Amino acid sequence: MPIALRNTAGAAQESDFLASLRAFDLFGAATQVVEECGLTYYVNEYWTSAQRSAHSLHEISYRACFKPQLPAFFIERLTKPNDVVCDPFMGRGTTPLQAALLGRRAVGSDANPLSLMLTRPRLGPPAIEAIVARLAEAPLGSGQIEREDLLAFYHPETLRQICALRAWLIERLPPEVAPDPVDDWIRMVALNRLTGHSPGFFSVYTMPPNQAVSVKAQVKINARRAQTPPMRDVAALISRKSRSLLADGPPPPGLPAILSVANAAKLAHLSDASVDLVVTSPPFLDVVDYRGDNWLRNWFAAVDTDAIALSQLRSLDAWTLMTRSVFEELARVVRPGGHVAYEVGEVRGGAVLLERLVWEAMEGLPFERLCVMVNRQRFTKTSNCWGVANNSKGVNSNRIALARRI
Repeated sequence: MPIALRNTAGAAQESDFLASLRAFDLFGAATQVVEECGLTYYVNEYWTSAQRSAHSLHEISYRACFKPQLPAFFIERLTKPNDVVCDPFMGRGTTPLQAALLGRRAVGSDANPLSLMLTRPRLGPPAIEAIVARLAEAPLGSGQIEREDLLAFYHPETLRQICALRAWLIERLPPEVAPDPVDDWIRMVALNRLTGHSPGFFSVYTMPPNQAVSVKAQVKINARRAQTPPMRDVAALISRKSRSLLADGPPPPGLPAILSVANAAKLAHLSDASVDLVVTSPPFLDVVDYRGDNWLRNWFAAVDTDAIALSQLRSLDAWTLMTRSVFEELARVVRPGGHVAYEVGEVRGGAVLLERLVWEAMEGLPFERLCVMVNRQRFTKTSNCWGVANNSKGVNSNRIALARRI
């Protein structure tokens, strides 16, 4: 049964918004306006590339996530308090969390149930005292090693603690009931402490911290670095990370968030014309292996990796068809006058400009295609914004196709 959300009048006219992009010079550079292949590009640095410059609750790692400053840019300019902000590819939940922090109603979904586990706890975080008290109840000293291969990552005693915490949380967090917020929080933090590159993680040194390499690859890392997994105190590390995440406080009180595990083209949990703004980023062709990269998190959370209906598309035609189906659904849920900011980055060394496929996918749908924003990131070695590469690889700019629902 779709949930009826409040339908609001538009906050900012698109002509005013485009004028503000043209005049933008906050970081000292003038916006370049470029006409290319029938698209209008507005090119500038629109938000900072500085690390850890956002609210502390955002400091959760996930593959291919964008910075909170990206959704904040659009939320602040295209909505007003209590407006509905949606992300149907929410990943770690950057857009819903930023929406809640700015006093908007957070709506998000993802085909991967891990996304819900990472997002929900931070929208209504418990007090640190409750977290520490609950961890003291966890029977971490009674665990048995479930998988010997994971000793490539963990000291035996650490792995016993992890296995004990995993079994305890699975029993306390059955998928068919509303989760206890403290247990939900502990699972979220544990998922993000499983592997990493510092003593703040449960594992021995491994890279990168937003995914788990294979056991075989970790064995090679250990041999190359002549390292063995050190003993870690799982409860202490969860407490420490919790204090860090909570340092800036919780989101302000507001309308309850609506989160779901759902295909982005089938948002059955949303009613017609109920969303004011969509800020999202779909999978970029075959760039990220969300199944493989999350294998260890899926194990800890008892998620059946093979059952997740994730898109990992390799052909441009298939990607365009996927985008078309998503925009057909967004045409249903976004109210007239509402906006969609669809971030597609750059792939294949800049040889494929996905924003042009987005433009094609919107053809004939009730959207006015406004422009493509290119946010240049100063930390990259960029000669220009077209087909650039960061030392030969990497994403050097955010490329956002912006449309208004007619």
